Amino acid sequence: MTKPLPTRGQPPLTARLEPWMTELLADPQQCAALMEQYASPVNVVFPAVLPRNAAELVDAGVSRGVDVRVFFARKANKALGFVEAARDAGHGIDVASECELRQVLGMGVEPQRIILSAAIKPDALLQFAIAQGVTISTDSLSELDRIAAHTVALNAEGQNVRAQVAPRIAPDPQRLPPTRFGEVAQEWIRGSVGKEKEHVDVVGVHAHLHGYAESDRRAVLADCLEVIDELREQGQRPTFIDLGGGVPMSYLDSADEWEEFTKQRQLAVEGKPTQLRTWKDNPLATTYPFHQTPTRGAWLEELLDGDIPGYGNAADALNSRELALHLEPGRSLLDGGGVILARVAFVKKRSDGVDLAGLEMNRTQCKTTSDDILLDPLVVPTARAAEGADDAEDVRKSNRGRACYLVGAYCIEDEVIIWRRLTFPEGVAPGDCVAIPNTAGYFMHILESASHQIPLANNVVCKQESALEFFQDAIDGAN
Repeated sequence: MTKPLPTRGQPPLTARLEPWMTELLADPQQCAALMEQYASPVNVVFPAVLPRNAAELVDAGVSRGVDVRVFFARKANKALGFVEAARDAGHGIDVASECELRQVLGMGVEPQRIILSAAIKPDALLQFAIAQGVTISTDSLSELDRIAAHTVALNAEGQNVRAQVAPRIAPDPQRLPPTRFGEVAQEWIRGSVGKEKEHVDVVGVHAHLHGYAESDRRAVLADCLEVIDELREQGQRPTFIDLGGGVPMSYLDSADEWEEFTKQRQLAVEGKPTQLRTWKDNPLATTYPFHQTPTRGAWLEELLDGDIPGYGNAADALNSRELALHLEPGRSLLDGGGVILARVAFVKKRSDGVDLAGLEMNRTQCKTTSDDILLDPLVVPTARAAEGADDAEDVRKSNRGRACYLVGAYCIEDEVIIWRRLTFPEGVAPGDCVAIPNTAGYFMHILESASHQIPLANNVVCKQESALEFFQDAIDGAN
């Protein structure tokens, strides 16, 4: 076993590693074999983290007497191994498209354990969800009318179905950031959302919020409870409030590193001297909080222990109404569940002397809506001497201390994988593997593209028995 080599951002952000990652990245032969068999980059996922992470949330609910039910946000990672892990642990799935819905139903997930939260719901998707008995997170009164019309039509065809809906509550924009998802509580109430519609049951309410603050979720719980109480007055029997995603996790162990990075980034945003070194001096104005505390279970305990404005203690307000609390985490369930392996194609200088390390991947294969991934990758020394080439170890040594930007395969000047400049204290050589840890949540898939006719990355499941075992995820070739 060989310890992976570090990289250091300016300032550094040391990634938190799971034991399986440490074992894999200490094995250059295994990393090289994965890139050889499945090409570069390869997404390695470890579904066993999902039940563990979900259990934190369920256990937090148990400790407060609240029935917490977890629905994995399918859009966070397309690997079917995570669907299997959620299904086998008895958790639900949040789907955002007809393809996702058909996949999870085909894998034996029960309809009552599925919620459809798609932003856009074509008629065919609504008809299929209604026919299958899947709960539909309903974005507007007009969408509710569409659902009701489809349900009447399906029953006229002899299908004998009832639509299961959960109105999506948008928080009051005077208190919390506005959202395009859902409608504010008063709109639902004015529209008599609970008024009987033929073949339609309002089974719960759903909320969508930005950010991760538990206090914001308690604020929107007040809106949700107002709608719940109105629904029951109108004869409906809602059984849950779904707070969607936004369950915090932490990519970094060091709060000090994150604090220093945040300070240096703010200086860059203000145009002041800073230690932050980025491609074209990008200040990284849009960032995800890569270090957070509390996370998952402890965070949920704080939420349930706090007060809902106008309703008292959160746990008591839910329990007194016999309401379950549904959550739809993505990243937080996948925390520790993936690593991207990419082969180094070259180390060279830009025309103005800036050092570059080229990777056999493109920027969409490790990308979210934030400006950058704020953790430092590792180098696995997989390069081997080729006939007529310099010895890889000599090349690596010659590059010790070199500070490079990681660039990718698209023919674009700003084709940058990580926008922060990275120093390679132990060097790097063509043929080495750059490993980007903890990338299962959104980074692998949410924006991936096959531009230039470059194939999408393969997805490989890692299981740990007596040793690590690898096999291709069923999603590859499924569509």
